[in-house]
Amino acid sequence: MSEDRDKERPVFSGRDARQGEIILHTRAQRIIFIAGLVGAVVLALVLSLAIR
Repeated sequence: MSEDRDKERPVFSGRDARQGEIILHTRAQRIIFIAGLVGAVVLALVLSLAIR
């Protein structure tokens, strides 16, 4: 029965299984992406200060 399950699953090569790359074509996309990263850091700082 386990052989049947193995046949049903898709098989991916190592190249296909790798994570994708972030492609930011326009300036607006870059700004939004960086703002999100900064926002996550600020949120972590605010939460750490609120816990104290």
